[in-house]
Amino acid sequence: MSPTDGDRWASKRCGSSAGGSKSAAWRLTRREWLQLSNAGVVGVSVSGWFGALAEALSRAQDRKKACILLWMAGGPSQIDTFDPKPDHPNGGQFKPLATAVPGISISETLPQLAKQMRELVLIRSMQTREADHSRGMFLMHTGRLPSCPVHYPSLGAFLTKELGETPNDLPSYVAIAPLRGLSPTALGAGFLGPRFAPLILGENGGFVRPQQGQENYEQALKLPDLEPGGLAAEQIEARLRLLSEQSEDFVRTHPDPVVLQQQEAYLRAVRLMRTKASGAFNLEEEKPELRDAYGRNLFGQGCLLARRLIERGVSFVEVTLSQAPRVNAGLGWDTHVNNFPQVRSLCQVLDAAWSTLLQDLRSRGLLEHTLIIWMGEFGRTPRINTNSGRDHWANGWTAVLAGGGIRGGQVIGKTSRDGMTIEDRPVTAADFLATVCLALGVDPTRQNLSNIGRPIPLVERHAQPLREVLP
Repeated sequence: MSPTDGDRWASKRCGSSAGGSKSAAWRLTRREWLQLSNAGVVGVSVSGWFGALAEALSRAQDRKKACILLWMAGGPSQIDTFDPKPDHPNGGQFKPLATAVPGISISETLPQLAKQMRELVLIRSMQTREADHSRGMFLMHTGRLPSCPVHYPSLGAFLTKELGETPNDLPSYVAIAPLRGLSPTALGAGFLGPRFAPLILGENGGFVRPQQGQENYEQALKLPDLEPGGLAAEQIEARLRLLSEQSEDFVRTHPDPVVLQQQEAYLRAVRLMRTKASGAFNLEEEKPELRDAYGRNLFGQGCLLARRLIERGVSFVEVTLSQAPRVNAGLGWDTHVNNFPQVRSLCQVLDAAWSTLLQDLRSRGLLEHTLIIWMGEFGRTPRINTNSGRDHWANGWTAVLAGGGIRGGQVIGKTSRDGMTIEDRPVTAADFLATVCLALGVDPTRQNLSNIGRPIPLVERHAQPLREVLP
């Protein structure tokens, strides 16, 4: 079946043009899925096909879909986490651990996640060829490489736009402890504008040094500047009115993006001040036992905060893990030296927080509607260097999906026995992000008008989504 035939088929099924009607009563049966798959239509980025599929997936659940990105700053070692190589010197110090799915093993560093393998999809054949931190971070957040004329939005921004903004005074996109210095625009809204920019909490939180043995995560997770400072309500309102008037006057004469972004941030802060929505950020409302299970650290409590935000209708939350005890500092997963003790320490933080997040979402009926992404900007070299470390590696690494109604308990792709080459199913950044979009019921070929006046699809049209992952 040709792409043209696929469009015509989708048009007939949707009762509309090839683009698909939003009001069409369209359903895809398993038989039809297999027919299309065998015919090759699934692998072709046809607007009508993707739109129909996205609509069908979004209708599968009544509740709004949401996404949590667990970002591993620095690039985690795939061999020491989700793609062990026990029969080769490149495998290193950690042993493989059997999971809840027979035949699938992961590293012994993640024992709690091993028990929840039925929820996970391991994509072991990521191939992006960008082994620079800045470019890799931008690529995995946007699906593109940096471009001077086009200001590409991050997946947090464009997914927020497609999934719908939060129906209360909470922001729709929140980033917790990001290291934006590596790639300042990777988390931004790009040409979508400040309306879809993230609320940032604890920026560069990974660089906060422990004080008296305790990480200063409580301060990092607080909303800034929400305390009235002892002023009466009338005084606060008078000051806000004056500031608003001055801001409006300034924006009229200086309508550039930086000014607009500052005004939008101000308006969001004001909305939080005037409502009870800020209570979502109060982790003291949670039981101490649950907070302990997540881990009393920035990443663990950030994951708990992510659950609280998703529960209240926030569309996208990104939580960065870049620090743990005994880690050299800064870019935690960038383990050029002494890889193994650092990875073990980072995995202890990750394992507790992520496994508890899965259980917590499941117990509240949210896991089916919340897609979890685990990834960094690239992986680490299979060969261990002379400093007992692993260097940058973008030729064959691992990303993970969980929840969101996807078909868990499987592995996509395969690397060689030594981990140096991909033997099956290379997956690009565009392939991966197209899969994320479809899992959330979003058409990855939807277009937005860029800052240079050119329509840009959410994901490049050559993307080949992982159809076996989708529900």
